[in-house]
Amino acid sequence: MTGKVGKRKSVFNLRALVVAHDLLMISAAWVLARTATGWLVDAGGPPWQQIALEVNLILILQGFLQWRAGLYRGVWRFASLPDLGNLMRAAVLGAASGALVLLVLSAPVELMVLMVWVFPVLLALLLGLPRLFYRIFKDMRSEVRERRVTRRTVILGAGQSGRLLLKELKRRGGYDVVGFLDDSARLRQTQIDGVPVLGRISRLPRTVREAMIDQVVIAIPSASNQQMQRIVQICEQADVDFKTLPTLKELGASITRFDDLKPVAIDDLLGRDPVSLDWDAIRAGLTGKRVLVTGGGGSIGAELCRQIARLDPAGLVVLDNSEYNLYRVDYRLRSEFRDLVIESVLGDVCDPATIDTVMQRSRPEVVFHAAAYKHLPMLQTQVREAFRNNVVGTRRVADAADRYGVDIFVLISTDKAVNPANVMGATKRVAELYCQQVNRGSETRFITVRFGNVLNSTGSVVPLFNEQIRNGGPVTVTHPEITRYFMTIAEAGQLILQAGVLGRGGEVFVLDMGEPVRISYLAEQLIRLAGKEPGRDIEIVYTGLRPGEKLFEELFHEHESYAKTGHEKIFLTQASNENLDGLVQEVAAGERAVQQYDTAQLRSILLELVPEIGRVPPRSVKVVPLTGRSGAA
Repeated sequence: MTGKVGKRKSVFNLRALVVAHDLLMISAAWVLARTATGWLVDAGGPPWQQIALEVNLILILQGFLQWRAGLYRGVWRFASLPDLGNLMRAAVLGAASGALVLLVLSAPVELMVLMVWVFPVLLALLLGLPRLFYRIFKDMRSEVRERRVTRRTVILGAGQSGRLLLKELKRRGGYDVVGFLDDSARLRQTQIDGVPVLGRISRLPRTVREAMIDQVVIAIPSASNQQMQRIVQICEQADVDFKTLPTLKELGASITRFDDLKPVAIDDLLGRDPVSLDWDAIRAGLTGKRVLVTGGGGSIGAELCRQIARLDPAGLVVLDNSEYNLYRVDYRLRSEFRDLVIESVLGDVCDPATIDTVMQRSRPEVVFHAAAYKHLPMLQTQVREAFRNNVVGTRRVADAADRYGVDIFVLISTDKAVNPANVMGATKRVAELYCQQVNRGSETRFITVRFGNVLNSTGSVVPLFNEQIRNGGPVTVTHPEITRYFMTIAEAGQLILQAGVLGRGGEVFVLDMGEPVRISYLAEQLIRLAGKEPGRDIEIVYTGLRPGEKLFEELFHEHESYAKTGHEKIFLTQASNENLDGLVQEVAAGERAVQQYDTAQLRSILLELVPEIGRVPPRSVKVVPLTGRSGAA
């Protein structure tokens, strides 16, 4: 209300100023006209008392007539033809009002005739010229402002996306596209819609200096992470603001729009090429099926729910023990998929009553078991909770899946289950072994999917580094040489679905994680993407390996070999025939130790089931690249 009152007051003050200006111009026009006509008829100038009387009369009469003529409805900034018409009407009325005043005061006829012509001309000039000059002045200021906010832009990539983006930027305005940079030799010395291709992308620093570039847009959605790393490095050398279009996977079938532009994120640098999936097989395995996702409120679980929802399942049950996470994924699913039959269950996978009720009521045909604790340093001192959630919880869901005739059970595992040096990895390894054991005597197909770290997942290193950067640093890295495998949340979700329909039961599928990434490199890139310089603006501090943390991670056990599958990014481990006969009894003993809060007994059971945990020095583990192993290791 205060804003509206203030706006009305401002408009009133402006209009009062305009009226005062016009009254002053009327007075000036009358005095000039009266003086000039007096000289013309040799009557001399009238006394000032006479002029004052005439001015007062003309102000009252002419002011009223101009108001009625609509001269104060327009705004000077937008003066146009209708306003010019109002001025002409005011001048004509000025002639009539001047004649009337002179007639009342018994002025000579010859003076009256001249005043009828001179006064309206002067009145039109004195009223119109200030309005014209004001509009010209405001238009010139506006043009200068527009030129100042126009951003001189270079587009990296002269392909289809770059061309579409050029049209969008031209349509939107405010962007002066100076040219394209592209590594294609056939595009040299060419133009696209009148905009030249200036050379290779490596020429960017020189182009920025010579053409005073304000902004760079990377329009190469098909770029690999290595290509994006090179391009971002060039942009950083050029010291220029840069943005990018989403990847092909993110763009989908939509055309390139200005609103698609986004800052370069760490996913663009460490993500991989778009995943090609066998959607026919995935749809055949999930469309029309009832699906249960445990841990559906977590990073991977929520992504699985979104991917599954797109495949039109008969029903989707989301189970999570976090009220907020469950609310969040439930809201997003119901907003995006209005026809989806969804049931959100707040519960614990370790609670047999919850699992039995969900299984009996929903009768899922496919189960994705993503519920797990994963924070390695914390779980190192929380062996009871790690065993309870990761082992007992898996046992509850796996046994119920077998009991209620689930077709497919997919366990979401981790590379930390390979030669584990920590409690978290050991509990996930036990979960893998338990599912393989249950599979031996079950009609349900138990499948395990193993992969590394997921970028931007809850509790991962990327959100932690970003928070440290926002706080001004330092960014803490445990060791200069520590490396980890990374993939994006979307890619992990898609490959899990693909592996789920490939399995026949008992397999452990390993997702191709590409090359491991040095965590110090990840920290440096995140600092640079925040517009700061590592070591100068934000320090990187090395704190030493934490308990249970390995310098390198692996994807296979030493007794495992791997084989290719029908998908290039999914590998099938071929485990040796391990003796798992005592596994069920040991897990049962572990559950009793959980109930008694006997952490010493739990550590003993973990050491018995996963002897690697006691003999793997964290610094001695060497990474074996996926591409460097033979098929019969």
